[in-house]
Amino acid sequence: MREAFLGRDGTFDGIFWTGVRSTGIFCRPSCPARKPRPEQLSFFATPEDAEAAGYRPCKRCRPLEAPGSAPSWLAPLLDAIEADPSRRWSERDLRDLGFQPERVRRWFQRTHGMTFQAYHRARRLGAALEKVQGGRSVGRVAFDFGYDSLSGFQEAFRQTFGAPPTELGAALLVRVDHLTTPLGPMLVAASDRGIHLLEFTDRTALERQLRRTRDGLQAVLTPSPSELGRRAQTALDRYFDGVADALSGLPLEPVGTAFQRDVWSRLERIPAGETITYADVANALGRPRAVRAVGAAVGANPIALAVPCHRVVGSDGRLTGYAGGLWRKRRLLDLERAARDTGV
Repeated sequence: MREAFLGRDGTFDGIFWTGVRSTGIFCRPSCPARKPRPEQLSFFATPEDAEAAGYRPCKRCRPLEAPGSAPSWLAPLLDAIEADPSRRWSERDLRDLGFQPERVRRWFQRTHGMTFQAYHRARRLGAALEKVQGGRSVGRVAFDFGYDSLSGFQEAFRQTFGAPPTELGAALLVRVDHLTTPLGPMLVAASDRGIHLLEFTDRTALERQLRRTRDGLQAVLTPSPSELGRRAQTALDRYFDGVADALSGLPLEPVGTAFQRDVWSRLERIPAGETITYADVANALGRPRAVRAVGAAVGANPIALAVPCHRVVGSDGRLTGYAGGLWRKRRLLDLERAARDTGV
């Protein structure tokens, strides 16, 4: 724990909290503040334990908030974006509202992997495409969204989505948003068809999963909240509160081959808190010699938790092969078993 805290290892966020005796504050492992001497550290299993010991939460890493959640200072800007997605924002606009543009840029770069301007441009153009697909003329939508010329509007679409709006009329609009959990932020991609992707943001294959979703659905991906994303957040909150089957009612539409979808469908039938082996899955599908193919399909699962690949273990019962990290796999199984044992 000491090495993880001193190394600012964010993979341990949500696993332990660190109290600093010299300052009286407690932090999450990834806290960017200057690190104290090792002898000043105390470690706690929960933030409540740290508070009970007399420590107060750090104002920089905000250990009482879910990892990845938006800070309170940013809330007015996020509310303004949702209230009027068509508005164009300049750095002067940000300063007039009391925001430091560089601080805003850093948060969006760290959380969304793009600057605020890039995020909002994609957000605006996604909302504009929805209007075009709803029957509004391209020229009228361009004017409503603040573009002085139709050519400028079309060029913005080409740069962001690879084609002008007139060629995207049949494209599926997939909204991508960030959700929070005690084990780290997750990314959800959803359309009117269902949830296509739900994954921890630190998964190395996330970019590939997004491309597969976009190409497989012939979709346009835009950063934007969605009703299904909100439903997923509510379900995740209940799941981590100990309701093990809270995710079972979500409409899931993962992109994959017929064999992969068969494997993922089988995973959904594993009871919470229980585990089966890759060979068990292969046998259940009537393909006993396809253990390696099953393993590859489990590894390619684009919907974490709701398609519970964390419940698949090695032939000897050991926890193996979880893209979200074995520490998460262990925590998820412990959470589900505790819920099962208490009858939740």
